[in-house]
Amino acid sequence: MSVTTVRLPPDVNQSLENIARRLDRTKSWIINRAVSEFIQKQQQEQDRWEQTLQAMESAANGKVVDASRVHEWLASWGEDNELEAPSVK
Repeated sequence: MSVTTVRLPPDVNQSLENIARRLDRTKSWIINRAVSEFIQKQQQEQDRWEQTLQAMESAANGKVVDASRVHEWLASWGEDNELEAPSVK
C-alpha cells in the first residue's frame, strides 16, 4: 500500500476526527473508504456516459424500438402471459 499526504483545512480535519472517533476507526480508514467510493462513483458515471453515447449513436442509425411495443411489454409484466422484451428489427 502506498502513502499519500493530504492537506486538510482545519474544519475538515476536525470533522474527520469526530467521525473517526464516533465510528471507532482511524482517519486513514475513513479517507480510504471515501476515496474508494469516489473512484467507484466516477467510474459508474463514465460507464453511463459511454452507454449514453452508444445509445445516441444507435438511435441516430435508426436502431430503435417502437414505443407502443415497449408499453405493451411493460403492461404485461407480472401477468401469466408476460411478453418478451421487444428488440430492434
